[in-house]
Amino acid sequence: MLDPTPARTCTRADLDLIDGYWRAANYLSVGQIYLLDNPLLREPLRAEHVKRRLLGHWGTTPGLNLLYAHMNRVIKERDLNALYVTGPGHGGPGLVANAYLERTYSEVYPAVSRDEEGMRALFRQFSFPGGIPSHVAPETPGSIHEGGELGYALVHAYGAAFDNPDLLVLCVVGDGEAETGPLAASWHSNKFLNPVTDGAVLPVLHLNGYKIANPAVLARIPQDELAALMRGYGYAPHFVTGDDPADVHRQLAATLDVVLDKIAAIQDDARRARTDGASRGAATPTPRAAWPMIVLRTPKGWTGPKQVDGVQIEGTWRAHQVPLTATRTDIGHREQLERWMRSYRPEELFDATGQLVPQLQALAPAGNRRMSANPHANGGRLLRDLVMPDFRDYAVPIDRPATGSSSATGVLGGFLRDVIIRNPDRFRLMGPDETASNRLSAVFDTTDRAWDAATLPGDDHLAPDGRVMEVLSEHLCQGWLEGYLLTGRHGVFNCYEAFIHIVDSMVNQHAKWLKTTRSIPWRAPIASLNYLLTSHVWRQDNNGFSHQDPGFIDHVINKKAEIVRVYLPPDSNTLLSVADHCLRSRDYINVIVAGKQPALTYLTMDEAIDHCTRGLGVWPWAGTTDGEPDVVLACAGDIPTLETLAAADLLRSCLPDLKVRVINVVDLMRLQPETEHPHGLPDREFDALFTSDKPVIFAFHGYPALVHRLTYRRTNHPNLHVRGYKEEGTTTTPFDMVMLNDLDRFHLVIDVIDRVPSLGSRAAVLRQRMAERRLAARAHTRQHGEDDPAITGWTWPAR
Repeated sequence: MLDPTPARTCTRADLDLIDGYWRAANYLSVGQIYLLDNPLLREPLRAEHVKRRLLGHWGTTPGLNLLYAHMNRVIKERDLNALYVTGPGHGGPGLVANAYLERTYSEVYPAVSRDEEGMRALFRQFSFPGGIPSHVAPETPGSIHEGGELGYALVHAYGAAFDNPDLLVLCVVGDGEAETGPLAASWHSNKFLNPVTDGAVLPVLHLNGYKIANPAVLARIPQDELAALMRGYGYAPHFVTGDDPADVHRQLAATLDVVLDKIAAIQDDARRARTDGASRGAATPTPRAAWPMIVLRTPKGWTGPKQVDGVQIEGTWRAHQVPLTATRTDIGHREQLERWMRSYRPEELFDATGQLVPQLQALAPAGNRRMSANPHANGGRLLRDLVMPDFRDYAVPIDRPATGSSSATGVLGGFLRDVIIRNPDRFRLMGPDETASNRLSAVFDTTDRAWDAATLPGDDHLAPDGRVMEVLSEHLCQGWLEGYLLTGRHGVFNCYEAFIHIVDSMVNQHAKWLKTTRSIPWRAPIASLNYLLTSHVWRQDNNGFSHQDPGFIDHVINKKAEIVRVYLPPDSNTLLSVADHCLRSRDYINVIVAGKQPALTYLTMDEAIDHCTRGLGVWPWAGTTDGEPDVVLACAGDIPTLETLAAADLLRSCLPDLKVRVINVVDLMRLQPETEHPHGLPDREFDALFTSDKPVIFAFHGYPALVHRLTYRRTNHPNLHVRGYKEEGTTTTPFDMVMLNDLDRFHLVIDVIDRVPSLGSRAAVLRQRMAERRLAARAHTRQHGEDDPAITGWTWPAR
């Protein structure tokens, strides 16, 4: 918790030192964008001192450096545990500069030493082949937020604050990213923050007026309108405005003291009320406070060139990237760059060896109090394993395969309930208002939905300390969970399958983050990002075509193979085994697709564990041969598995001499060769299972092209025929839905007849009968409004 005792008044001497630190950060930032050599300007700049390709973004950087310098002062005075989340990710040179000034950079990258040679290395590596990116990236100490993630800074900040009661997250929101939908929704995160058990987020809306080329909307509306907007979101806005450094320093220092006192008071009041209530045997509710936030309005490209070639730069969109673009070839530009860098008076900031002078070094916090070294920014260092219940205890008993039924996600709900019980401070379940709909209601036996806004009689399971986080924004669910995972905790995101696409770009960036951190030795592994996708394409018959889309798995599989995993457990016991595995994993994106409706169960728990460990395998009881088959029926997904087994039953009855092998796939990545994915099957094993020359009829949960893409290098790929979703759907019955996409049992039998050469015309009557069965099934739905009970009631026959 923040110290509620007001800090001492910031003196003129304090502000002068802060200004020096700010100038040092600005100097290092400019040097990174421009210089290859001569880092301390010991001689006039020459062309060979300047990079040939000038890459980077200056416009937002001085504002980020200003906030960093002032945060260092309050961290030291108040002993704050603070994290810095940077929305304007292209301010990368500033965050790298501050990590270097705090010495963290040299600690994790010893080659970038704290002297003139190290400064040269710092400058050279920036936006340079073999170096570091131009934005705030995983390579930047102190960062949990990738520079490409425009719009997600605030939601990541709140995710970091949940269950971190002593953490303060300063989140800089760029005025460009403030125009995005995810950021606009993120302001509502304050309704889910519990001041008793969570930390605090201090948003700073940085208005520098422009984006790449256009004015920023929030910078052009009247201040009273902006203040009303922020108050409407539930914040108490404080404004810091100006272009005179001395005046802005005074305003910002005073404002930080006010808002930090207010945050401390909010937390102290809430925690005292909780303690007092507990002593009386009843918690005392406190009204939701208006958390403070800051609006910082400074010029874009502040302290940089005011004009270049007679054109205004500072305070305009032209300052966004590189203000002086011809410094290697134009002597006038190069002289202007030198004047710009010397305006920071580097001789006052760095000693003869290139180190920051002692009086400025003393401004930086020490150890883990440095924002660039805060362990929460390297969450794997804080990660503790979940205390896991034994998933075997939740097993669904099975006497015979495909005769009993259960709701897979309903069973999983009981398991997740007990994960929550055992991990009350490091596990959360996220979802867009769908936890109950997705049959995970068992979690509400032990917890509520996190909620710190008004409640009314009749509300269902709302409380400030709830472990389930629901808001009708997939962006917020994803962002909260990412922030939570990146700071060392665990969680699951459950969602309707069709609407998880809303976060496609967010999962892109998280996958890139994980891929990059794999090669950064000082980045510790974090808990995996786990998706549970249900209410899936084959059982969205009630909502219709708009709710039918299994393509998220296609999107995820585009990411690096060492990062992504996709699981399609066919029943409750396999789902339990997969979920336990995913919750224990690290540094992956795990996608689990499972049904919520009551469905047949196939494997005992021991069988399920063996099957999930293999990732795919033959189900001997469903086939007709232990030897070489005439045809392979493969399936992946719960509904495809059902239809495949029903088709196998028909073939057994109608074509008893046909040799059929049934293969179920749980781990989709097993279909790839081992050279393409760590889980991939070697060709010899794949050929042994799927044969090298027999027809393979594959019933697949998603788009058929994905299976072809995963298997195109396999020997038997020419004989692989995939049935899956082909963009046919409507509001209809479940079986009519599979018929619309030719995935039904009757069509699978027809596929076998058409592709097994030995059948030919001798099975013509059976083929016709299967077509008639399809017509009859559809006619039944049109007459009765439901599927034929003979179809819905099918189970595996006793033999």
